[in-house]
Amino acid sequence: MAIVHEGLLKEMDFISKDFEKKHIQGLYASGDMLMQSISYALIQGDQDSVGKMVKESLDKGYTANDILDDGLVAGMAIIGIKFRDNIIFVPEVLIAARAMKAGMVHLEPILSASDTPPMGTIVMGTVKGDLHDIGKNLCIMMLRGAGFIVHDLGVDTKPEEFIEAFEEHKAQIIGMSALLTTTMPYMGRTIQAFDDAGLRDKVKLIVGGAPVTQEFAEDMGADGYGKDAIQCVDLAKKLLGIGDSEAEPVESR
Repeated sequence: MAIVHEGLLKEMDFISKDFEKKHIQGLYASGDMLMQSISYALIQGDQDSVGKMVKESLDKGYTANDILDDGLVAGMAIIGIKFRDNIIFVPEVLIAARAMKAGMVHLEPILSASDTPPMGTIVMGTVKGDLHDIGKNLCIMMLRGAGFIVHDLGVDTKPEEFIEAFEEHKAQIIGMSALLTTTMPYMGRTIQAFDDAGLRDKVKLIVGGAPVTQEFAEDMGADGYGKDAIQCVDLAKKLLGIGDSEAEPVESR
């Protein structure tokens, strides 16, 4: 049986869903204590330790991809679950994100120079009239960690800006986020704008955000709904036919 960091064992006690706990346990199945220590330091928001251990791992011969997957992304997976379940809140997420960036400083030059093809290209933005971006930013971080190229349009994104970004970046997926119920209709308007431009069948359109539901996604004609950062990654992989996923696309289209 793999040895698991004592702190991570306590963190996994917070995970209530069996398939998520199984997924997290699988990430630590190798029992590599250095990678687990990176994960735990990230969860604790200890950016100095994360940066130091990532550099140490590279010096010891670990690959950038292994450090990213087994250390940083594994830690952010737990952060994503705790944030969704209201165990932690925005300040803790931001601190963890800062710790991940401290590790990515050492990994990004290596990953950028790698010949490994990206998983796919995604454009993400918060819809028109909405200035909230914490959930979107967490999704972007997780998507990038999983190997996707993600172009962030920021907040208050008009339908035509999504279309322009799709055409510029040749994106396969457009992700829309909203926190306000008053801005959610702009998801439907953006989908309609792609339809009016004759582009609807050329891209997958996905939605998410605290007030968004599966039923709303279906009503808007979206291709998928991700209720949190982990499902956002699973959904992107599912829609592009990459591996196995617990997330399901919207079935109504």
